[in-house]
Amino acid sequence: MSSTTSCDACGEGRALPMPIAMAFQPIVDLASGEVHAYEALVRGADGASAFTVLAAIPDDRLYAFDQACRVTAIETAAALGMRQTLSINFLPNAVYQPENCIRRTLAAARRADWPLERILFEVAEREHVARPQHLLDILGAYRSMGFRTAIDDFGAGYAGLNLLAAFQPDLVKLDMALVRGIDGDRARRIIVDHATRMCVALGVAVVAEGVETRDEAAALRDLGIDLQQGYLYARPQLGALPEPVFAA
Repeated sequence: MSSTTSCDACGEGRALPMPIAMAFQPIVDLASGEVHAYEALVRGADGASAFTVLAAIPDDRLYAFDQACRVTAIETAAALGMRQTLSINFLPNAVYQPENCIRRTLAAARRADWPLERILFEVAEREHVARPQHLLDILGAYRSMGFRTAIDDFGAGYAGLNLLAAFQPDLVKLDMALVRGIDGDRARRIIVDHATRMCVALGVAVVAEGVETRDEAAALRDLGIDLQQGYLYARPQLGALPEPVFAA
Protein backbone atom coordinates (compact mmCIF):
# COMPACT_ATOMS: atom_id res chain seq x y z
CA MET A 1 0.00 0.00 0.00
CA SER A 2 1.47 3.34 -0.98
CA SER A 3 1.69 6.23 1.47
CA THR A 4 -0.59 8.31 -0.77
CA THR A 5 -3.26 5.62 -0.70
CA SER A 6 -2.90 5.29 3.05
CA CYS A 7 -3.32 9.02 3.63
CA ASP A 8 -6.41 8.98 1.41
CA ALA A 9 -7.83 6.09 3.42
CA CYS A 10 -7.15 7.98 6.64
CA GLY A 11 -9.13 10.95 5.40
CA GLU A 12 -12.09 9.03 4.09
CA GLY A 13 -13.61 8.67 7.54
CA ARG A 14 -14.73 5.09 7.03
CA ALA A 15 -16.12 3.59 10.20
CA LEU A 16 -14.03 1.12 12.17
CA PRO A 17 -15.48 -2.36 12.76
CA MET A 18 -16.37 -1.28 16.31
CA PRO A 19 -16.55 2.10 18.06
CA ILE A 20 -13.66 2.88 20.39
CA ALA A 21 -13.22 4.79 23.62
CA MET A 22 -10.32 5.56 25.94
CA ALA A 23 -9.50 4.45 29.45
CA PHE A 24 -6.85 6.36 31.38
CA GLN A 25 -4.25 5.21 33.88
CA PRO A 26 -1.95 7.58 35.76
CA ILE A 27 1.82 7.56 35.81
CA VAL A 28 2.66 8.87 39.25
CA ASP A 29 5.67 10.84 40.46
CA LEU A 30 6.35 9.63 43.98
CA ALA A 31 8.89 12.39 44.59
CA SER A 32 6.31 15.14 44.08
CA GLY A 33 3.20 13.18 45.05
CA GLU A 34 1.53 14.21 41.79
CA VAL A 35 0.36 12.62 38.56
CA HIS A 36 3.11 12.94 35.97
CA ALA A 37 0.98 11.80 33.02
CA TYR A 38 -2.06 9.77 32.04
CA GLU A 39 -1.74 6.95 29.55
CA ALA A 40 -4.63 6.55 27.13
CA LEU A 41 -5.59 2.90 26.65
CA VAL A 42 -7.97 1.89 23.88
CA ARG A 43 -11.19 0.14 24.79
CA GLY A 44 -14.43 -0.64 23.05
CA ALA A 45 -17.17 1.93 23.59
CA ASP A 46 -18.86 -0.74 25.73
CA GLY A 47 -15.68 -1.27 27.76
CA ALA A 48 -14.39 -4.20 25.71
CA SER A 49 -10.70 -4.93 26.29
CA ALA A 50 -7.88 -3.68 24.10
CA PHE A 51 -7.31 -7.27 22.99
CA THR A 52 -10.90 -7.54 21.80
CA VAL A 53 -10.69 -4.22 19.98
CA LEU A 54 -7.41 -5.03 18.25
CA ALA A 55 -8.65 -8.46 17.22
CA ALA A 56 -11.56 -6.80 15.42
CA ILE A 57 -9.36 -4.48 13.34
CA PRO A 58 -8.32 -5.95 9.96
CA ASP A 59 -4.83 -5.23 8.68
CA ASP A 60 -6.10 -2.83 6.03
CA ARG A 61 -7.71 -0.68 8.75
CA LEU A 62 -4.74 -0.42 11.13
CA TYR A 63 -3.79 2.97 9.70
CA ALA A 64 -7.25 4.42 10.28
CA PHE A 65 -7.40 2.73 13.70
CA ASP A 66 -4.10 4.31 14.77
CA GLN A 67 -5.34 7.72 13.65
CA ALA A 68 -8.69 7.27 15.41
CA CYS A 69 -6.96 6.31 18.67
CA ARG A 70 -4.84 9.46 18.65
CA VAL A 71 -7.78 11.76 17.94
CA THR A 72 -10.05 10.03 20.47
CA ALA A 73 -7.36 10.22 23.16
CA ILE A 74 -6.84 13.97 22.67
CA GLU A 75 -10.52 14.81 22.45
CA THR A 76 -11.41 12.72 25.51
CA ALA A 77 -8.52 14.06 27.60
CA ALA A 78 -9.49 17.64 26.75
CA ALA A 79 -13.16 16.99 27.56
CA LEU A 80 -12.12 15.58 30.96
CA GLY A 81 -10.04 18.66 31.72
CA MET A 82 -6.72 16.82 31.88
CA ARG A 83 -3.82 19.13 32.70
CA GLN A 84 -1.05 16.55 32.75
CA THR A 85 0.87 15.04 29.86
CA LEU A 86 -1.20 12.72 27.68
CA SER A 87 0.58 9.50 26.75
CA ILE A 88 -0.58 7.89 23.49
CA ASN A 89 0.52 4.54 22.12
CA PHE A 90 1.11 4.45 18.39
CA LEU A 91 1.65 1.69 15.83
CA PRO A 92 4.86 2.41 13.87
CA ASN A 93 3.85 -0.03 11.14
CA ALA A 94 0.73 2.09 10.58
CA VAL A 95 2.76 5.25 9.98
CA TYR A 96 3.83 5.68 6.37
CA GLN A 97 5.16 9.24 6.29
CA PRO A 98 5.43 10.92 9.71
CA GLU A 99 4.81 14.41 8.39
CA ASN A 100 1.64 13.36 6.57
CA CYS A 101 0.35 10.84 9.08
CA ILE A 102 0.51 13.37 11.90
CA ARG A 103 -1.93 15.79 10.30
CA ARG A 104 -5.07 14.53 12.04
CA THR A 105 -3.24 14.54 15.38
CA LEU A 106 -2.16 18.14 14.87
CA ALA A 107 -5.68 19.13 13.84
CA ALA A 108 -7.16 17.46 16.93
CA ALA A 109 -4.63 19.21 19.18
CA ARG A 110 -5.50 22.58 17.62
CA ARG A 111 -9.23 22.02 18.10
CA ALA A 112 -8.68 21.03 21.73
CA ASP A 113 -6.12 23.79 22.34
CA TRP A 114 -3.76 21.02 23.50
CA PRO A 115 -0.03 21.93 23.63
CA LEU A 116 2.10 19.52 21.60
CA GLU A 117 4.68 19.30 24.37
CA ARG A 118 2.00 17.70 26.56
CA ILE A 119 1.66 14.74 24.17
CA LEU A 120 3.93 11.76 24.78
CA PHE A 121 4.05 9.16 22.02
CA GLU A 122 4.86 5.65 23.25
CA VAL A 123 6.16 2.92 20.97
CA ALA A 124 6.41 -0.60 22.34
CA GLU A 125 9.83 -2.19 22.03
CA ARG A 126 8.03 -5.49 21.45
CA GLU A 127 6.47 -4.03 18.28
CA HIS A 128 8.28 -5.60 15.32
CA VAL A 129 9.26 -3.01 12.74
CA ALA A 130 10.35 -4.30 9.34
CA ARG A 131 12.65 -1.31 8.79
CA PRO A 132 14.24 -0.03 12.02
CA GLN A 133 15.30 3.18 10.28
CA HIS A 134 11.63 3.91 9.63
CA LEU A 135 10.94 3.90 13.38
CA LEU A 136 13.91 6.19 13.97
CA ASP A 137 12.57 8.55 11.30
CA ILE A 138 9.17 8.62 13.02
CA LEU A 139 10.62 9.29 16.47
CA GLY A 140 12.94 11.96 15.12
CA ALA A 141 10.10 13.67 13.25
CA TYR A 142 7.87 13.65 16.32
CA ARG A 143 10.60 15.17 18.45
CA SER A 144 11.23 17.90 15.89
CA MET A 145 7.52 18.78 15.98
CA GLY A 146 7.61 19.27 19.75
CA PHE A 147 6.15 15.97 20.94
CA ARG A 148 7.72 13.90 23.69
CA THR A 149 8.61 10.26 23.04
CA ALA A 150 8.93 7.04 25.01
CA ILE A 151 10.03 3.45 24.49
CA ASP A 152 7.48 1.18 26.15
CA ASP A 153 7.99 -2.40 27.40
CA PHE A 154 11.75 -1.85 27.47
CA GLY A 155 13.59 -5.13 27.93
CA ALA A 156 10.94 -7.33 26.34
CA GLY A 157 11.11 -6.83 22.61
CA TYR A 158 13.00 -6.61 19.38
CA ALA A 159 15.06 -3.44 19.61
CA GLY A 160 16.57 -3.32 23.08
CA LEU A 161 19.83 -1.46 23.46
CA ASN A 162 20.23 -0.95 19.71
CA LEU A 163 17.18 1.32 19.63
CA LEU A 164 18.31 3.22 22.71
CA ALA A 165 21.79 3.69 21.19
CA ALA A 166 20.30 5.16 18.02
CA PHE A 167 17.64 7.32 19.67
CA GLN A 168 17.33 8.59 23.22
CA PRO A 169 13.65 9.27 24.00
CA ASP A 170 12.35 11.38 26.85
CA LEU A 171 11.22 8.27 28.74
CA VAL A 172 11.90 4.56 28.91
CA LYS A 173 9.20 2.39 30.46
CA LEU A 174 10.59 -0.77 31.98
CA ASP A 175 8.63 -3.87 31.05
CA MET A 176 6.49 -5.22 33.86
CA ALA A 177 8.29 -8.57 33.68
CA LEU A 178 11.35 -6.82 35.10
CA VAL A 179 9.27 -5.12 37.78
CA ARG A 180 7.25 -8.10 38.96
CA GLY A 181 8.62 -9.36 42.27
CA ILE A 182 11.72 -7.16 42.07
CA ASP A 183 11.74 -6.76 45.84
CA GLY A 184 12.66 -10.44 46.26
CA ASP A 185 14.68 -11.05 43.10
CA ARG A 186 18.38 -10.16 43.13
CA ALA A 187 18.82 -10.63 39.37
CA ARG A 188 15.97 -8.26 38.55
CA ARG A 189 17.28 -5.65 40.98
CA ILE A 190 20.74 -5.75 39.39
CA ILE A 191 19.34 -5.52 35.85
CA VAL A 192 16.97 -2.67 36.68
CA ASP A 193 19.66 -0.86 38.67
CA HIS A 194 22.10 -0.90 35.74
CA ALA A 195 19.38 -0.06 33.18
CA THR A 196 18.30 2.92 35.28
CA ARG A 197 21.83 4.21 35.71
CA MET A 198 22.41 3.87 31.97
CA CYS A 199 19.25 5.78 31.12
CA VAL A 200 20.00 8.55 33.60
CA ALA A 201 23.49 8.91 32.08
CA LEU A 202 21.82 9.26 28.66
CA GLY A 203 19.40 11.89 29.95
CA VAL A 204 16.40 9.55 29.72
CA ALA A 205 13.83 9.33 32.51
CA VAL A 206 12.72 5.87 33.68
CA VAL A 207 9.18 4.69 34.41
CA ALA A 208 8.43 1.36 36.08
CA GLU A 209 5.13 -0.06 34.83
CA GLY A 210 3.05 -2.87 36.23
CA VAL A 211 3.72 -2.02 39.89
CA GLU A 212 1.28 -3.98 42.04
CA THR A 213 2.72 -4.18 45.56
CA ARG A 214 4.15 -1.77 48.10
CA ASP A 215 7.30 -3.88 48.33
CA GLU A 216 7.86 -3.60 44.57
CA ALA A 217 7.31 0.16 44.75
CA ALA A 218 9.75 0.55 47.64
CA ALA A 219 12.42 -1.53 45.89
CA LEU A 220 12.06 0.58 42.76
CA ARG A 221 12.34 3.80 44.74
CA ASP A 222 15.52 2.45 46.34
CA LEU A 223 16.86 2.16 42.79
CA GLY A 224 15.97 5.78 42.09
CA ILE A 225 12.76 5.21 40.12
CA ASP A 226 10.13 7.69 41.27
CA LEU A 227 7.95 7.51 38.15
CA GLN A 228 5.72 4.47 38.52
CA GLN A 229 2.53 3.07 37.00
CA GLY A 230 0.37 0.13 37.96
CA TYR A 231 -2.61 -1.26 39.82
CA LEU A 232 -1.04 -0.31 43.15
CA TYR A 233 -1.85 3.32 42.34
CA ALA A 234 -4.89 3.09 40.09
CA ARG A 235 -6.55 0.83 37.57
CA PRO A 236 -7.48 2.24 34.17
CA GLN A 237 -10.91 3.86 34.09
CA LEU A 238 -13.03 4.22 30.99
CA GLY A 239 -13.66 7.86 30.14
CA ALA A 240 -12.33 9.11 33.48
CA LEU A 241 -9.12 10.30 35.13
CA PRO A 242 -8.63 8.07 38.17
CA GLU A 243 -7.12 9.64 41.26
CA PRO A 244 -4.13 7.58 42.32
CA VAL A 245 -3.56 6.22 45.80
CA PHE A 246 0.02 7.08 46.77
CA ALA A 247 0.76 3.93 48.67
CA ALA A 248 4.56 3.91 48.36
